[in-house]
Amino acid sequence: MGMRCKRCGKENQRKGRFCAECELQYDTWSRQYATDIMWVVLGGGVVLATSGMLLPFLGFEWFVAAAGALAGWGTILVGSRLNAKRRRKQFLRGATLPRAYLPAPK
Repeated sequence: MGMRCKRCGKENQRKGRFCAECELQYDTWSRQYATDIMWVVLGGGVVLATSGMLLPFLGFEWFVAAAGALAGWGTILVGSRLNAKRRRKQFLRGATLPRAYLPAPK
């Protein structure tokens, strides 16, 4: 016995949160927010640049800067996960598909 889809309530045989149809709709809907990745990468880049260039300049050892580089990649990872979670919640609250993706009336 599978779980129910969080969006439409249909029986879901997949392990994910949405059924295949809702997952496809989410994928289509989320494409309008493709620029979200820019802010995630920019935030991680700031952490990476600060730790990689500023810390050695201030006299810290190279391994401190290397640990800062890992922190920059961690910032990107955590930011992308939080952003995906936020968008899924937004989609669950009933966000509509863009008009370009709606089926033509019959």
